[in-house]
Formats: sequence, C-alpha cells, structure tokens
Amino acid sequence: MRQENSLKRCKKYRKNCLKRCKSYIFAAVMRRKVYDKLLKWKAEDQGRVAILLDGARRVGKSYIAREFAKEYKSAIFVDFSDMSQPLRHIFDNYLHDREELFLQLQLHFHVTLHERNSLIVFDEVQEYPQARAAIKHLVADGRYDYIETGSLVSINKNVKDILIPSEERRIKMYPMDFEEFLWALGDEMMMPFVKNCFEKKRPLGPVHAKAMDYFRKYLLIGGMPQVVKNFVEHRDFRKVDREKRMILDLYRQDIEKHADRLEKKVKSIFDTIPAELQRHEKKFRLADLEKNAKFRSYESSFVWLDEARVVNLCFAATEPNVGLGLKLDNKRVKCYFADTGLLVSHAFDENELMDNNLYQKLLLDKLEINKGMLVENIVAQMLAAAGHKLYFYSNVSRDDAEERMEIDFLVRKPQITSRHNISPIEVKSGAGYSLSSLTKCINKYSPYLSTPYVLHSADYKEEGNITYLPLYMTPLL
Repeated sequence: MRQENSLKRCKKYRKNCLKRCKSYIFAAVMRRKVYDKLLKWKAEDQGRVAILLDGARRVGKSYIAREFAKEYKSAIFVDFSDMSQPLRHIFDNYLHDREELFLQLQLHFHVTLHERNSLIVFDEVQEYPQARAAIKHLVADGRYDYIETGSLVSINKNVKDILIPSEERRIKMYPMDFEEFLWALGDEMMMPFVKNCFEKKRPLGPVHAKAMDYFRKYLLIGGMPQVVKNFVEHRDFRKVDREKRMILDLYRQDIEKHADRLEKKVKSIFDTIPAELQRHEKKFRLADLEKNAKFRSYESSFVWLDEARVVNLCFAATEPNVGLGLKLDNKRVKCYFADTGLLVSHAFDENELMDNNLYQKLLLDKLEINKGMLVENIVAQMLAAAGHKLYFYSNVSRDDAEERMEIDFLVRKPQITSRHNISPIEVKSGAGYSLSSLTKCINKYSPYLSTPYVLHSADYKEEGNITYLPLYMTPLL
C-alpha cells in the first residue's frame, strides 16, 4: 500500500512539473530523480532515519528540499547559513530539550507541526554541527521527518567534535543528468525512446540527429539547475555563460574559505584541469604543477575537490578484472570536472564572456578545439551520475607494442559473476578513429570482459564483438 501511494505521488509530481513547464517555459518546479528517492524514503522509512542531501554548491539541494516539503501538511525550513539571533538562541538553548525546541520553532516560524505529517529541514547543516549531532535523538523521538543538506567537504570539516548519527542516510546529488535536462526542455518522450532502442539493440534512425542536437546542448550548458533554468527562460548562451562563471567564482571562494592549508594546491589543480584534459592520455601530470612533485603531497588536495563534488576522479586499474577497487593505482588519476558545462566556461578565457556566436560554432563543430576533452568529460559525468565508480586502464610498455594500450573507462556489470564482468569503454568524439587499444584489450583480457563499447556520435550498431553506442546512451550502461 505504501509503495502504491508512493507511486501515485511520483505520478502527481511529474504531472505538476509538466503543467508548470508548458511551452518550454521554465517555471517554479524543476523535476529531479532524487525526488522519487525522497518519496520512497518517506513512504517506507516512516521517520526512522533522516536524509542528508550531499552535493556541490548550486546543484539544487535546498531547492529540492523545499519542493519536497510540499508533500507534508506543514514544514519548517532552518537555514543555518543565515540564522537570525533569535533562531540561534533557540538552538543554543533548547536543542536537547525537544518539547521546548518544537514549541519554540513553531512560535518562531508561525507553523504548526503535525505528528508524522511534518518535515523539518536543516539547510547547510555544516554551519551548525550540533544540529547534525542531535539528529540521532530527533529521529528517535519519531514525531517528524528530517532532511539535512550540505556540502561534504564543509560537513567533514565541522564534525571533529560531534558524534556522526547512524540514523542518517546520505543521498548524493549530481548535476542534472541528460534525461532531467530533456525534462527541463519539455521533452518527455526522447529518453524513453532511447532506452527502448538500447534494450532492443537497434538504432534510432531519423531520431538520432535530434537526440544528438539535444546532447550537444547538454554538453555545452551542463546540468547545474540554475544554468539550465537560465537557458530555458532566455535561450541566450551569453547569459548562460555568465551564470556558469558565477558558479566557478563560488567554487574559488569555497577553496579559499574551506581548504585550510591546502588552498594553494587545490587552486592550482582546479585551474589546471582544462589543460590536463586536453592532453592525449588525460592523466593528470603533477609536473605541470610543480617540478618533482609527488602524488602524496597533492593527494589531500585531489580528495578535497572530490569531496566538494567539484570533480570526478578516475583512477587507474592495474588490470581490467572483477575487483577494480582491489587493483587500484591511486597515483595515476584523471581529474574530470563534475559538470561539463562549467568546464566549457572554465576552459575558455574567464575574463571574457563567451557570446552566442562562439557557442553556436561549438554546437556545429566549427570551432578548432579539442572536442575530445569535453566529450570524455561528459561521459565521466554521466557514468558517475549513473552510480559507477570511475576507472581507466593504461599500459605504457616501451618493450611490447601489443601490451601498450589506453582504455578510457572500465565499468562493472550490476551483477558480478566469476567471469566476464568488466566492460571496456572507448570514447570517440570524431568521425574517423581507430580501435587499436580496445582490440588489444579484448585479445588479452577476454576472460574478464563483458561487452566492449565504443561511445561515438553516430547511431547504434554492432560489429563483431563490439557494440557502438551513441553518446547519449551512456547513462544506460
């Protein structure tokens, strides 16, 4: 019964989104898949655990929490990043006196709380760690549901003196995926059709060109909700670019504010990412940051950017076998931007806004740039959002040409068996390409390998033992 009610609410949510986004005009609601996860949590857990929405700045955590609050009879939204003195007084004095806390919050916000039908949101909870520590007791009280939001890097920084609640379930929020991007543009039909073609192993035919047009827009605009909103409202790439640069500035401010003694190294990595991704192998070369640099001296800085959800780290696997995490070479790493739209603006001169003409040339492939950098980055973004940990395989043998290969990504099958678990993935941005590395990998490691994939700009096809997927099918792997 709970699952049926949850499904009804999902359908109602989607219907409301469509109503508010008619004629391609962005309205108050931006549909996100995480909403369905929250509905399931509300129906099945009945207040037994709290939810922590963890994600990068401007990825939509606070927005989705406010939207989800409409599923309740009433809600209280506490923004710890902007607390008034009276509100701080309430938490400082009554956090561990639940009866008084709930009474004071109702009086302060002029909201009546209803047992098992009210939500309390702790927004930017890292700014008041004691509230996060109190979640254990608030959940045990059982009267209300709780959602926390925050950035992992600042959350981790502010938990030294508190007990992390076990009654907390973390949900990672990523930039909008390709299907969410299509929803924002008002297209509900494209991705179901793409999924159907993927499952039936057939090409899209005439629809492929339209799907690729959407994909190129997604690559350039990205999935940061405020940026997508700006595009749908104005259809002006210059305004979109300005919005993206504001987010990049926020990231730089966060580095200066939260990176402690790592600011210089974190910033140097952040600023060097576009140049590193333009290199053929795309592995991050520490020598570009500092002569004779060692990975151990920069490891914490890479971790900081990863925990801030600014980047997606992709580590080398020493062998494409079932236990990729057990065969990890964490000294060889690729550092992708978490949002490719932000990378586009980051890669160009950040002192000048990119105009519509420049974006149009990018869309039509009429600009001389290393497009492979952007395409491989967005594949990493889509794989990460689909739940894959990112691994690549590289062998730079100077003695044996048959051993020398570079595989862009390795992904595991959902269900692990004793053999044939790993799919090697080659990403191709242009029309003409060779598959020498993929062929060598198949020849040497066939007992370990599941379906080998080539992600390219053409339609679906199968040749020999290789499956060729259009780039927009990446989330289906």
